Amino acid sequence: MANNRVRRLVCLLSLTACTLLFGIPSVSKAQQAATPPASGESEAQRTAWFKQAKFGMFIHWGPYSLASVEASWPIMRPEPHWNITEAEYVSLYQRFNPVQFDPKAWVSLATEAGMRYMVFTTKHHDGFCMFDTALTDYKITNTPYGKDITAMLAKAAHNADMPLGFYYSCPDMHHPGYRDTTKPASVNWRGEPSRPEWGTFLDYMEGQLRELLTEYGPVAVIWFDGGGKSYNGQRFFDLIRHIQPGTLVNNRIGLDADYATPEQFIPDRIPTKSNAKNLHELIKSQAPAPASLPAPDDFQLWETCMTINDTWAYNKNDTQYKSAKELIQDLVNVASKGGNLLLDVGPTPEGTIQPEFVERLEAMGKWMKVYGDSIYGTTYGPLQNLAFGKTTAKGKIVYVHVFDWPPESRLEVPGFQGRVGQITVLGDKKKLKYQQENDKLMIQVPPTAPDPNDSVLQIVVR
Repeated sequence: MANNRVRRLVCLLSLTACTLLFGIPSVSKAQQAATPPASGESEAQRTAWFKQAKFGMFIHWGPYSLASVEASWPIMRPEPHWNITEAEYVSLYQRFNPVQFDPKAWVSLATEAGMRYMVFTTKHHDGFCMFDTALTDYKITNTPYGKDITAMLAKAAHNADMPLGFYYSCPDMHHPGYRDTTKPASVNWRGEPSRPEWGTFLDYMEGQLRELLTEYGPVAVIWFDGGGKSYNGQRFFDLIRHIQPGTLVNNRIGLDADYATPEQFIPDRIPTKSNAKNLHELIKSQAPAPASLPAPDDFQLWETCMTINDTWAYNKNDTQYKSAKELIQDLVNVASKGGNLLLDVGPTPEGTIQPEFVERLEAMGKWMKVYGDSIYGTTYGPLQNLAFGKTTAKGKIVYVHVFDWPPESRLEVPGFQGRVGQITVLGDKKKLKYQQENDKLMIQVPPTAPDPNDSVLQIVVR
């Protein structure tokens, strides 16, 4: 541990010196140009777990939880309802002491909810680091708590075989290379890449990414946020590929990278490489989804991130909770278009996850125990315009998700292609009777819905 500290302090003095002394390669422009693109096979191998997982936990946590305010935005876009000054916000870390933090409990909750990966905010836009970086004093180990929370969570996740990714903000209100910090953050929060200090900030980013990728075990995802072309994203994409080739990278650093990340909404159609004009911010379209499905090689890997209430961080005043039924149907809707759902929790200042979130996650987990086969490892469903629900697919199985159970025990599935072999309610081996004429499928279903949130029929196609 002492040797690691020395090594990291040397890196702080000079990334170039760190390269020379310890043999950690710096990614030069020449090396970037020489880096061969990943083959289709290696890309498929890297993304296979992500396509299988479908459901993950996003965690927004930091000293801001003490004030029940959103992460970073109260100093970037101050509004009266936040009721906090920039100076007060920046000093919150001096009181941050989450003594009830239990990383095993968080991983256990994610597992119980049916989640297959986690993404943790190591640094948000405010610049406060939830890991023991050697590159700034504005970090978790300089709080009353004093422990490296990221390391604790990584250990718990790895011990439970739970893939863990790291959210890393590109903007940084605290770093003088990012902006002139003598001014209020609200004046220049978008950064000042034209200043000569900008290069020192990019070096700072590189140093911190090296720390995260070398000192915390396998990293499933680097989840960038707030980035653009001024960040020279290829530099960091190549750095990540060099240190941990299997790590996925999202599209928020000025590159398409591995997958797109719509925020707080579910696209109304299957995202494809050809219909997404801007993969960094998928735009809702009011047009109906096309009847034909995209070719597999045109499909755009994607993940929607969403909150359970209206804020990412803990906010005791935000009680606008989505119901468990809404969240289950959101997950199904995302999966029906081939995507993943990254569902956010904002832990309390004490380090616990509030009971309203726990209750909903446990309800989702209860549903997933019965119907998880209709989500995990599936791709977009063959029928995208059903009035009563959604479809997902896996091999020769089509899963019909029925949100609105038919009152007359007869479900009509229009436009169904392929010959049906058998139909059952998922979780029940009893075969259902059906009639199939051309592309119209009529199924005799039980008089009452097997599940009040979403009942799933499993159709095996010959």
